[in-house]
Amino acid sequence: MPAPSSIVIIGAGGHAKVVCDIARLTGRLSIAGFLDTVNAERHGSSFCGEAILGGLEQLGPLAHRGVLQAFVAVGECEARLRLAEHAIGAGFTLPVLMHPSAVCAGDVMPGAGTVLAAGAVVNPGATIGANVIINTAASVDHDCVIGDGVHVAVGARLAGHVSVGRGTWIGMGALIKDGVHIGAGSVVGAGALVLADLPDGVTAYGSPAKVVRHGSGHSSVNR
Repeated sequence: MPAPSSIVIIGAGGHAKVVCDIARLTGRLSIAGFLDTVNAERHGSSFCGEAILGGLEQLGPLAHRGVLQAFVAVGECEARLRLAEHAIGAGFTLPVLMHPSAVCAGDVMPGAGTVLAAGAVVNPGATIGANVIINTAASVDHDCVIGDGVHVAVGARLAGHVSVGRGTWIGMGALIKDGVHIGAGSVVGAGALVLADLPDGVTAYGSPAKVVRHGSGHSSVNR
């Protein structure tokens, strides 16, 4: 078996813990350390048994050491996309990570930097973009189209032929009816029941879900 490749994890919050565990479970990756882009006072401390090496300024030295892979483990969607672009620009590749208990149909090829957490299910015919999170026990059914940077949170359920635009957050336990389109940059609240299309850049929640605000307002950069 080839030696594990080194990977740096960008982010040092709760989601980074999950990503670190999945990376280790693959048996193909060793953790070179973490980068914390928010809390400089944590630099040099230990996290998940590895060092928080610093911020993005460490990408150059890491590449010089032969660390060629990075993973952005940040829950907030636009921040994840920005950081992924930065890492790619610095010459890093972003792998796809799948927990051993996740199920991904054979005809689905998730984009770079995407993670399928424990118990996640992606069914045939789905299209999964780059830097997507399909979180714990979430499911994406057949023929869905999930844009870059989407976060499908814990336990959310998307029926068939759902489309979700770039950078949208689908909250914990949300249920999305088949054929619904959800625009880019939106937030669907936890437990929402989405029965009709939602436009770009809105926050919606409730059962059935209704738009309560224009502009998502979601921010959690290091989580």
